[in-house]
Amino acid sequence: MSQESTSTARKTKRKTKKNFINIIDVSKKYSLGEVMVKALDSVTVSIHRGEIVSIVGPSGSGKTTLLNLIGALDYLDSGTITVDGQELNKLSDRELSFVRRETIGYVFQNFNLLEELNAEKNIEIPLILSKKPKEERKIRVEELLGAVGLLERRNHKPDQLSGGEQQRVAIARALANDPEIILADEPTGNLDSSTGKRILDLLIDLSKEHKKTLIYVTHSNDQAILAQRQLVMNDGTIIEDLSKE
Repeated sequence: MSQESTSTARKTKRKTKKNFINIIDVSKKYSLGEVMVKALDSVTVSIHRGEIVSIVGPSGSGKTTLLNLIGALDYLDSGTITVDGQELNKLSDRELSFVRRETIGYVFQNFNLLEELNAEKNIEIPLILSKKPKEERKIRVEELLGAVGLLERRNHKPDQLSGGEQQRVAIARALANDPEIILADEPTGNLDSSTGKRILDLLIDLSKEHKKTLIYVTHSNDQAILAQRQLVMNDGTIIEDLSKE
């Protein structure tokens, strides 16, 4: 096959990939006293099913706002966000709750674990909310503890775990209901660089293994380039869309 034919084939392959998340002309403003701050300014981007995508940029560039809108944790002012054919801004609060519970798993910078519960019980929470049978919950939690290497720490509460171990619990919890999308907001922000690298590697490896769409926010270029694709943001817009393909 000629070089020109190979190039054409690659372009055709990219075009035929099914967009899983479509963000079209999305804007979002926040009020800070009497001042209106434009967090997002007419952002348009599509993400394929199974992609590993990083969102990188300085503080205040709109990274977390974009992630929260994709995750149905906030409401947009204008534009549309469609996830697997569902337009989020047209869903009821009840339907959005279902999307947040079943379609999306969240990993936060501050772990957001319940201090009074051990690792095992923290991971089980999404399964309880989804009303999974007790035996099914037990099997699933066991699988997840093994996946993140915490079987021997299952009975430890958050204050008995290191920061890295707490974030591994949070990753396991995010995967509990087998969501199609994992959203991670600065998942290594409260960890030292060495631990952070291991945690991000784990998150990426598990996402690939289980064929999840992973979108993570970071301010670190070193962490951003670990993704298959980087969305570089500044002043509420995507200024670069970089792919390894």
